Amino acid sequence: MKMNLTSMVFLMVLSVSTMVSSLFLIYSGGSYFIEWEILTLNSCSLEMALIIDWMSMMFMSFVTFISSMVLFYSGGYMGGDPNMNRFMYLVLGFVTSMGFLIISPNMVSILVGWDGLGLVSYALVIYYQNEKSANAGMLTALSNRVGDVAILLSISLMFSLGGWNFLFYSGGVEIGSVKGLCALVVLAAMTKSAQIPFSAWLPAAMAAPTPVSALVHSSTLVTAGVYLLIRFSGALSGTLVQTVLLLLASLTMFMAGLGANFETDLKKIIALSTLSQLGVMMSILAMGWAELAFFHLLAHALFKALLFMCAGSIIHSAGDYQDIRVMGSLVNFMPVSVMNINLANLALCGTPFLAGFYSKDLILEVAFLNPLNEACFWLLVVATGLTVCYTFRLIFYSLTGDYNLSSLSGVSDEDSTMTWPMVGLGVGSVIGGASLSWLIFPSPSMICLSLEFKLLALIVSFLGAVTGYLLNMMMVNYSLKSLSNYGLVVFAGSMWFMPFISTRGVSKGFLSLGALYQQVGDAGWSEYYGGQGGYLFFSKSSKYLQVAQDNNVKIYMVVLVMWLSGLLVAV
Repeated sequence: MKMNLTSMVFLMVLSVSTMVSSLFLIYSGGSYFIEWEILTLNSCSLEMALIIDWMSMMFMSFVTFISSMVLFYSGGYMGGDPNMNRFMYLVLGFVTSMGFLIISPNMVSILVGWDGLGLVSYALVIYYQNEKSANAGMLTALSNRVGDVAILLSISLMFSLGGWNFLFYSGGVEIGSVKGLCALVVLAAMTKSAQIPFSAWLPAAMAAPTPVSALVHSSTLVTAGVYLLIRFSGALSGTLVQTVLLLLASLTMFMAGLGANFETDLKKIIALSTLSQLGVMMSILAMGWAELAFFHLLAHALFKALLFMCAGSIIHSAGDYQDIRVMGSLVNFMPVSVMNINLANLALCGTPFLAGFYSKDLILEVAFLNPLNEACFWLLVVATGLTVCYTFRLIFYSLTGDYNLSSLSGVSDEDSTMTWPMVGLGVGSVIGGASLSWLIFPSPSMICLSLEFKLLALIVSFLGAVTGYLLNMMMVNYSLKSLSNYGLVVFAGSMWFMPFISTRGVSKGFLSLGALYQQVGDAGWSEYYGGQGGYLFFSKSSKYLQVAQDNNVKIYMVVLVMWLSGLLVAV
């Protein structure tokens, strides 16, 4: 507990100091670029670089603030864990890796944070050492390795530019000389931020402890890809990759929102809501509005961390059940947790004057203002309605419906170690959006839309709320009507079979082909004519040479006689 408090205080002090630095840099309009040259090769310098500007400092402030709240919360949630210190070190390693990623403007130095996040996330996902956690950890690690390979390939492509400081090449002119670089960076960002077709790992990562989920899904691992593209946004403008990213991000929003309406695991519902919001950030990034994506990234971090903390408090108190169907009427037993989870849910839906409203409503209005193709427009609108729909479904099942828990369950908000961090993030979820909008957009632009488009987000949200609450109140799920459309329900609820394709589909396809190639190629013909065959040939040859080099007179005489006899026969 002592280490817990020390780490929390250190991170809180760091959060305040980086926020003050960010405000100073916003006011002065300056930034600091620091680099150390490690080696020079063919006039290409390899440097360790750091960027200190208002964006990196503000993001660092949010990461450290949420991390300090999570560490304090972990003191209550993980209190009975015998490996508490190991957990703390892993979380601190996670935050350190994210810090390196935030302040790195260099493709080589960014690998320190990028690979650190992948490694520590694997260790945290397999923290509860069972088969499910091991499978989830492997899926997470292998999905993220695709992005790591893309980063390594982009480093090799940037060699022709004479340096790896992508911040200087993001104007879009010089970077066009390296074909495929933008595609590789977008691929890396899509794996880290779990866009289609790499979405399966994000709900699977729920095998990690809930405090880790609060950190991962708010401001660290899943936001790393979005942050990289925010820094790289200038190079993407006007490319084909941008259009593809917009379509995939819109599909991810829709798929995640639809899946959450059929999910019954509390943590997975919140994980799918994270996936949906990542789709929102990626789609507005693909339209060229990097600062809006950053605004939503920060606002989303506050209420998503709060949402996971409240979910952890409910799960911890309800006998470690995660199925929302066995909860219900928790408002009578856990008023603090229920108040905060409702606050976070309403902020997620974009309720006016909460944190999510300022960023989400602005993103929707800017998207409606942009020349948007019809498919992406309808996906954006329907996904917004689905977000409110699954939120109110969650409210009905766990917070206001019938009490379904065992009569022996002692559900309460007694642990202040878990409730105080919720209050801190709850305040952030109320005032964070307005404060950020004043800081990032001090002089707001006028968005002129027709009345129908202005009201569209509000109408869709209202329809989603009514649908989500009333359909479940009429007990559609309990009356087993979903069995009449079982195939459709399974398809929608399983993220369009993506977990199946990402695991068994890959193992049956690529891995079986790899095994065949290894058997026929590596361990077959290439081995026969390659390493092992060459070894046998040279070893046999060396035996003849060794005998010939023994200086044995008899051997030389025999050879001489054979040579002379052959000469006489020839004559």
